[in-house]
Amino acid sequence: MEYRRLGRAGLKVSALSFGSWVTYGNQVDEKAAVEMMSAARDYGVNFFDNAEVYALGLSEELMGAALKKLGWDRLTYIVSTKFFWGLKTRFGDGINEKNTLNRKYLMQAIDASLQRFGLDFIDIVYCHRPDPETPLEETVQAMHDMIARGKALYWGTSEWSAADVHAAWQIADRHHLHKPVVEQPQYNLFHRKRVEQEYQRLYADIGLGLTTWSPLASGLLTGKYAQGVPSDSRAGLKSMTWMQERLLDRQRNDIVAKLAAVAKEIGCTTAQLAIAWCLKNSQVSTVITGASRIAQLHENMKALEIAALLTPEVMSRIQAAVGDNHE
Repeated sequence: MEYRRLGRAGLKVSALSFGSWVTYGNQVDEKAAVEMMSAARDYGVNFFDNAEVYALGLSEELMGAALKKLGWDRLTYIVSTKFFWGLKTRFGDGINEKNTLNRKYLMQAIDASLQRFGLDFIDIVYCHRPDPETPLEETVQAMHDMIARGKALYWGTSEWSAADVHAAWQIADRHHLHKPVVEQPQYNLFHRKRVEQEYQRLYADIGLGLTTWSPLASGLLTGKYAQGVPSDSRAGLKSMTWMQERLLDRQRNDIVAKLAAVAKEIGCTTAQLAIAWCLKNSQVSTVITGASRIAQLHENMKALEIAALLTPEVMSRIQAAVGDNHE
């Protein structure tokens, strides 16, 4: 495994990491969570990504239960979670319980996540989306206070604009508060402009790190949607039917077929090629992978070896296959 600095922070994360979106609580139970986290650890993975909203809190509970069973030394692994969407509670869908980054929500959300995980602190906490209705100063102060009180070690953002990330950093810098050190954006062959263009100045200016998600474009880049939606795929879940139109897009599936030909020539799967392509971006601290079966995890982890095979000539062929068909 290769380890990379989280931007300018001192923390080092495995270049490939393991996340729980969609799978935990939907396709993965506690037994499978233990099996796959253990296998990921054997490959050298030290970063495990989660979020409060995943499976409405059950994902954090499953990961926490798995960590307890695995009994790893706390210094040897990194756990993250994200706040914004909130959870439905027994009191209903309260006005300060969802779609917000106000202080009241954030300070209670971290305590609830810690309880679900069964941990004393979270390594990285993210603001899962921007909140234009809450003063940015209030959000930055709350995130700082999570760290100051020992409930988190680092904080960052997910899917924020470059302008908002920079504004938050400036507020923290001006008031001597803990600064955001990482952004978690979507990044894959079909979704690139934010990472490659919009954030470009932030890497040098504030030392922004990236923990990128969806390297396979929700499975599109595996090629499995070329003939429709497999019943055992994430798009086959009732809660994920909104993905189907994008995953069945004919033009993009034709591009995936071209990428499959490149992958075959260098001796890998299309999925491994797509993940390896993400790894080639030096600004990416870690590529978050997911899996609902142990075989998928093994396949994904081999992408680290494939990255060495992506010569400039191969990268040019990948770019030619995709062309301008990306966001």
